[in-house]
Amino acid sequence: MALSDEQLARSKNLTVEQVRRLRRSRGTTNETLVALSEGAVRRALRRLDYPDLPNARRAYRLKQERGDDGTVPVHARGRAVERLRAVLDGEDTGPVPRTAGVPTGESPHGRGHGPTPTAGMALAHWEWLGPGNIGGRTRGMVVHPGQPEKMWAASVGGGVWHTEDAGKQWAPVDDFLGNLACSSLAMDPSDPDTIYAGTGEGFSNLDALRGNGVFRTTDGVTWKPIAATQTEDFQAVTRIAVSRTGEVVLAATVRGLFRSGDRAKTWTRVLNVPLGVVLFDPGDDDRAVAGALVTGEAFASQDGGRTWRLARHATGQWSGRVELAYAARDPAVVYASVQMTSGRVWRSADGGLTYKVTRTRDRDGNIADYLGDQGWYGNAVWAGDPDDENLVLLGGINLWRSEDGGETLSEISTWFDPRSVHADHHAIVGHPDYGTHNRTVYFGNDGGVFMAADLRKVGTEPKPPFVKGWTELDNNYGVTQFYGGAGQTATGRIIGGAQDNGTLCFDPDRGTEDWRQIFGGDGGWCAADPSDPDVFYGEYVFLNIHRNTDGGTSDDVNGDRYITGQFFNDTIQEMDWKPVPFSIPDAKSQNALFIAPFLLDPNVPGRMLAGGLSLWRTDDAKAENTPVSGPRWHQVKPSAGSLVSAIAVSPTESDVIWVGHEDGKVFRTVNGTAATPAWGRVGVSGQQPLRPQRYCTSIAAHPTQPDTAYVTFGGFAPDNLWVTHDGGGSWQDLSGRLPDVPLRSLAFHPQQPDFVYCGTEIGLFASEDAGLNWSPTNEGPTNCSVDQLFWMDRTLVCATHGRGMFRIDLSNPHG
Repeated sequence: MALSDEQLARSKNLTVEQVRRLRRSRGTTNETLVALSEGAVRRALRRLDYPDLPNARRAYRLKQERGDDGTVPVHARGRAVERLRAVLDGEDTGPVPRTAGVPTGESPHGRGHGPTPTAGMALAHWEWLGPGNIGGRTRGMVVHPGQPEKMWAASVGGGVWHTEDAGKQWAPVDDFLGNLACSSLAMDPSDPDTIYAGTGEGFSNLDALRGNGVFRTTDGVTWKPIAATQTEDFQAVTRIAVSRTGEVVLAATVRGLFRSGDRAKTWTRVLNVPLGVVLFDPGDDDRAVAGALVTGEAFASQDGGRTWRLARHATGQWSGRVELAYAARDPAVVYASVQMTSGRVWRSADGGLTYKVTRTRDRDGNIADYLGDQGWYGNAVWAGDPDDENLVLLGGINLWRSEDGGETLSEISTWFDPRSVHADHHAIVGHPDYGTHNRTVYFGNDGGVFMAADLRKVGTEPKPPFVKGWTELDNNYGVTQFYGGAGQTATGRIIGGAQDNGTLCFDPDRGTEDWRQIFGGDGGWCAADPSDPDVFYGEYVFLNIHRNTDGGTSDDVNGDRYITGQFFNDTIQEMDWKPVPFSIPDAKSQNALFIAPFLLDPNVPGRMLAGGLSLWRTDDAKAENTPVSGPRWHQVKPSAGSLVSAIAVSPTESDVIWVGHEDGKVFRTVNGTAATPAWGRVGVSGQQPLRPQRYCTSIAAHPTQPDTAYVTFGGFAPDNLWVTHDGGGSWQDLSGRLPDVPLRSLAFHPQQPDFVYCGTEIGLFASEDAGLNWSPTNEGPTNCSVDQLFWMDRTLVCATHGRGMFRIDLSNPHG
């Protein structure tokens, strides 16, 4: 008997409206919701306040990439990587073996994760810390048809990865691939060693220009860009299709559909609609289908992709993204997963020319909201069973299976149970030998790569959670996208705020394959109390700071660790906010960056500064946290008209505080501990003013000189690093030897402040003369975005946005 909304509401002490909102937003059923723990219910309710997280993530990164004119130059990142590769290969000015203790010459250990240190020995090279068990957003996968243990996966921040043992161990194919934002893979059916990788993720903000065209390998190892795709038209390649002969290649992009009839040498635009998918009929190179990203349209071709006609559907108005799949048994059958409000399935019996709507009902007869509220982001469909054209898989937040051609859908995964499959599905690929005796299917999602060894058996439990038969394959698949991190020197534990994977904790006693989540959702900036090894701080989106007091051991199951004012109100059974001063108004109103800066005063660990539209301070960050009390917050810097993006406190004088904003403004105070500090904007006048008028990504206060600070900026521009030695009166541009890419973090060596390290969009750079000259590295973070640098004693740790974390012992930087 179906569980009604009213029954579920009573069992979970919710309102009927809350039940309906949860079911629609999470793309699930009442039977799954009733299995939620109290903590999981609170998390799900919390997420209702943030309905557009994937778009907010992309908008946040885009802010950091725009120049003074608000644009992002086409393929600027790729050009910067090419310049870096030339330096490393000795084609320009050959780098010295080490700079400030960091390897900057050709590595004897190769490019990648680097060596594992022997216990008790200092690291001479970079060590990858993981996470090896978390993964990250994966939008493309291919499997070698003759050697199915060989697979490739495309991550949106860490490039293309390869396994030769069916996912037991992964490695990056090329650390210096010209762009690590890979969103699609396609294998040439006539030559499985030839694989195409499309770069740039176009499934959200269409103006996020991070792609660098199409790359190709002919040996599965060495990748090169296809020259004809190094144009604005290929800034975001969402899907690639290759004909059976390999002659014709189709590329779906946010600027339309492009066709090549000469193995990708030259291209012609054949459709002028932003597309998310294009597919060849598996048995006929003349037939192909394509689905739109945002306009709710599907197209079909009968002449090898030269011309296209709009598909017809007599019932209902389509809207949003359209994802498509041919049925392997009968390619005349094509399934369309249409975004609509929360997902509907259409079926074509004529190769995608016309479609009819299916019932799209769950087992209780209700409309199956299988895509939830983000079908534009996570939307996958598969019909690859060679013996059954009615077997269909659908991926949204969870996975669903239909055995009657989309008429009835059954949920087969459960996002909130770690034994099941991670949420938000993007790719479904069957084993090359899938059939009667092999029913293995692989899944790419926001948690990496997963497998069902027998598709017919998973999700067959009588009730949720559906956990049997699922296998996580994130074995060294190190593509986690961190925004920030912090470490406890006494324990060696490190936490990191990860995109869509929460706040994670690394324990050296557990190793790289056992990172654990201590707070769900999106993670952000982090801090560690240097005086108390049990205290960590992290944040959820829009400046919602939380506190952990058990050394990163346990998860926050109830969402009660927020110290910026939000709490779960048991009386009204909703997330609520404490009154001022026990809350930050900017956090409540979401008047802060998606990932907003906060830090502990390096001189007074109990004092915290947090940036929204204003700057906020608490002097009792460790105060007892209850529904009616907690840390007291006070506004110490009024709004400057733009959001705070960077904060720094002098390590020698707490009164000296620097604040940067998303529009490039920088402020300083010399009485920062006062009740109402006096602030002055710096860099606006004089002979050497601060020129950038774009996102201020970080500020680093000199460890011994309170009048000296380094400021980094976003944008693909040549003036992204500046220094002042007189408290902001005059400035010097130090970016001459750095690439023209967003700079994200800067750190001074604890023993030798003239040794400076800069995290950039394309890796880490080091200087031995206080930033006057720089040399690129080629190990560790490679050309991945290094979002934050922090020290654990004399060990430098890099938190990257796409390759997890790395560290290197610099106790002897001259060694």
